[in-house]
Amino acid sequence: MFDLKDLNSSFIDNIKNYSSELKLNVIKSDILDSINEANENNLSYEEFLANLLQKEVDIKKYNLTQSRIRLANFPYKKYLEDLSLQDLPKDAQSKLKYLSSLKFIDNGQNVILSGNPGTGKTHIAIALGIKSCLEGYKVFFTTVPLFITQLKELRSTKSLRSFQNKLAKYDLVILDEFGYISSDKEGAELLFTNLSIRTGRKSTIITTNLSFDRWGEIFIDPVMTAAMTDRLTHKSFIINMNGNSYRMKETKTWLEGLNVN
Repeated sequence: MFDLKDLNSSFIDNIKNYSSELKLNVIKSDILDSINEANENNLSYEEFLANLLQKEVDIKKYNLTQSRIRLANFPYKKYLEDLSLQDLPKDAQSKLKYLSSLKFIDNGQNVILSGNPGTGKTHIAIALGIKSCLEGYKVFFTTVPLFITQLKELRSTKSLRSFQNKLAKYDLVILDEFGYISSDKEGAELLFTNLSIRTGRKSTIITTNLSFDRWGEIFIDPVMTAAMTDRLTHKSFIINMNGNSYRMKETKTWLEGLNVN
């Protein structure tokens, strides 16, 4: 092994100081190990420098990805790889491959996952959101009831405009549980206005247990309902998620396992 005592400590100190100023934390912490590795493997100066910079780039990319996932505010982590494809409704099975390509985000298209509870709507939405973060897209997740509450609070504090500017820049917004709780007129108007900001330009994923003919239960006003339905569904991927409850199947399997033990 290369004897670190032979190194000029002042050069090492300088490298660490420069790395600290440039926020190259990996180089700062790994410089001695990297020098040892280079000498053990007889690496050229070019190879040594390339490897050192690669480590720095890799960790920065990883940290950025983790930051995007954290800021997206997912309630928990779900991945596409965790989905049991054969247990999903047929329509989801046929469209999942395209959705997982994330081309719908590049095209500014919406995705509406509509069907009865427990069939994988939220899992798919979160999984697509996490993959989007991994691919460098900026994502925002919330439930519709929480979203409406947030919009009302922002309006009351006169900070809604700033949030709207931010909302318009997300590559993907995921609104979960659309239709689980009805809204008053103010909430319906706020939801309509803020979803309209993104229409035709940025992608939104909506999960809902309501068929389109029942959306009036959320928007109250029939004219508003018709307008929002038209805007959200235009060139959208509408996935029929009606099927057997995936959660119920998991619970049954879990209970059977308990009985065996």
